[in-house]
Amino acid sequence: MMKRELPRSEVYVYLDSQENIVGFIGLAGEYIAGLFVSQKKQSSGIGKQLLAYVKTQKNKLTLEAYEKNQRAIDFYQREGFEIKEVNTDEDTGEKEVVMLWKKFKQQRC
Repeated sequence: MMKRELPRSEVYVYLDSQENIVGFIGLAGEYIAGLFVSQKKQSSGIGKQLLAYVKTQKNKLTLEAYEKNQRAIDFYQREGFEIKEVNTDEDTGEKEVVMLWKKFKQQRC
């Protein structure tokens, strides 16, 4: 899915002080087609900043992550995403979780 969607996506990049791209996020509408941070820069807040920016642009975001990528799932859950369902990726046969973030959650009375 990512290979299909990323080339058609809105892409936002994070540049370091030398103006090298060290991270980017791609959106296809409200779908996060990919969020990547260079290995040397992971865990430095870049992914969080990219995600925070796109949250200001959208009211809802969805994504899919492989179930075995617990680090990614944990990251997105810390950032307010909820797991909505678990599917099997037709291309790889891997289990993947569908996650959702909404800007405004409905309050229950």
